[in-house]
Amino acid sequence: MAQASQNGSSATPRTFGAGYLFGVPLGDLGWFTSLLMSFALGFAAFFAATFCAIVGILFYNTATHHAVDFSLTYTRVGLPVGALVLLVALLYLGTLWVRRQLRKS
Repeated sequence: MAQASQNGSSATPRTFGAGYLFGVPLGDLGWFTSLLMSFALGFAAFFAATFCAIVGILFYNTATHHAVDFSLTYTRVGLPVGALVLLVALLYLGTLWVRRQLRKS
């Protein structure tokens, strides 16, 4: 049962297919905003994956007494994950932007 808001309209959940992700209207973003959001997601994924890889290698080195080089976390984990997330974000947000432009015309 959907709850009614103060202005009387029902609160329907916004779906992923309608251009909304966790309630954020991604389908309404402009070209530059889509590009900026894609690169921000790519950078965030790079740093998050690198951090997780550093912690993983730290635990591995401590538990096994090996000496794995920490610089591998940037090139072997962080860079591929960041590039993949950047590519997926560019494709998704670019597709939403193109659909919006075609719908306008």
